[in-house]
Amino acid sequence: MAKEKTLINFKKAHTLLGKIIEMTEQEKYCISIMQHNLAVVGLLKSAHHMMMEEHLNTCFKKAMSTTNEKRKQEMINEILKVSKLSNK
Repeated sequence: MAKEKTLINFKKAHTLLGKIIEMTEQEKYCISIMQHNLAVVGLLKSAHHMMMEEHLNTCFKKAMSTTNEKRKQEMINEILKVSKLSNK
């Protein structure tokens, strides 16, 4: 279910991005382009959060339940890296 919702957001963002490119090429009103751009940003942020939640509930939980300390640290580092990137 989460995968399907995430994919829908990516597809909507992809479609809107095409529209933004067209609008920019046609020199449409800047505010209209910016509004569409913000919609894409919102869709991508939403998809990111859904993916993070899914990852934490599956891959991350699985890694944390093992005795492999190296793998656990790798997973923690991955989460920290993605979190840092998403806050830029």
